Amino acid sequence: MTAETSRKPLPPFKAPAGLGYVEPGTYERVSAASPAIRVMTSLRQVSAGTIRPDATIAEATQTMIARGVRLLLVVDRDNLVVGLITARDTQGERPVRLVHEQGGRFEDLQVRDVMTPRDAIDLIEIRDVMRAEVRDIVATLKDQGRQHALVADTDPITAQIRICGIFSATQIGRQLGLPVQTFEVAKTFAEIQAALAKEY
Repeated sequence: MTAETSRKPLPPFKAPAGLGYVEPGTYERVSAASPAIRVMTSLRQVSAGTIRPDATIAEATQTMIARGVRLLLVVDRDNLVVGLITARDTQGERPVRLVHEQGGRFEDLQVRDVMTPRDAIDLIEIRDVMRAEVRDIVATLKDQGRQHALVADTDPITAQIRICGIFSATQIGRQLGLPVQTFEVAKTFAEIQAALAKEY
């Protein structure tokens, strides 16, 4: 039997009425017991939002809005991660407090002034994620008191540790079917935990 004769065409079917299509940002619905990987944004499929440390926080906010994200990786000229910045960093009380304490103007504040530096970033291993469920990620976010968790793997050739995925409490809420629209961690987790409790 040749390679040509061993090929099997896939069976087609006619497009039905009411046919829709998937768009980017259409989230797959999940439950608390779903594999955690189903709620992770993979940086192998979606490019990371990045910004330089000398950008203004207004520029960071505009970059987040343009990309539809609430977290940016702060990178140097070699594209190595030196920190991260979130919408809570740029629009919360921290910038206002800095201006009040140190003087200067709000519009002069840079990303480096409010970002979380690299040595304060917590990472979770992709191998642990592959064994986890959605409820475990919610517990991790709650334990850290954060909206986001960063997932890392190790390059098998260079041994460099790289961020390969991002968990977002807001996205998890959407996939669980909750109208999570807030930056407030307490309210977000209260809504998610209430939904998870209904499954028991």
